Amino acid sequence: MNIIIVDDDFLVTTALKTILEASGKVTVLATGTDGKDAVSLYQKYHPDIVLTDIQMKSTSGLEATEDILKENPNAKILLLTTFSDDEYIIKALKLGAKGYLLKTNYESILPALEAVESGQTVFGTEIISKIPDLLHTPPEFDYTSYQITEKEFSIITLVAQGYSNKEIASSLFLGEGTVRNYLSTILEKLNLRDRTQLAVFYYQHK
Repeated sequence: MNIIIVDDDFLVTTALKTILEASGKVTVLATGTDGKDAVSLYQKYHPDIVLTDIQMKSTSGLEATEDILKENPNAKILLLTTFSDDEYIIKALKLGAKGYLLKTNYESILPALEAVESGQTVFGTEIISKIPDLLHTPPEFDYTSYQITEKEFSIITLVAQGYSNKEIASSLFLGEGTVRNYLSTILEKLNLRDRTQLAVFYYQHK
């Protein structure tokens, strides 16, 4: 897969480039040092994934994520940070980032990139445990007002729990193609862009 790496710490960028390219599965097309670089490098290279730090000296990774997704809704962005900050997690989810990992967990970065490339959304264990509490709001949301069926609600719940299409299909005894069709219908009914936003929607209205 082709990626770009953006981090204002040269040692981090160099280490990530070396580790990931040594796997033989990743080509680092370019590196940058702030959010502006992330935006310009994305427009230049259109990589499979942008791997970017959040806190940088001028433009942040979150600002870059917002700018890139505004022009390229299908862009895949994996945020990497030293901070398990609640506000950052919420914003990353709402913007549509494909993942949020802590830098302390280097061994998880390549598997996370592979998962994101295949269409999954990835959040480190430390992050996943926080999401329900961070996004929880009072109950009594009426999904039926959006014409969401019982089967569709079951799929929404499994998506929110991090299940892949294959796992959902197995759990509900459906074909993967059927699950994909259900998801398309659900996203259309709720006016959402992708499964990340669907998970956010679920926890916000739980």
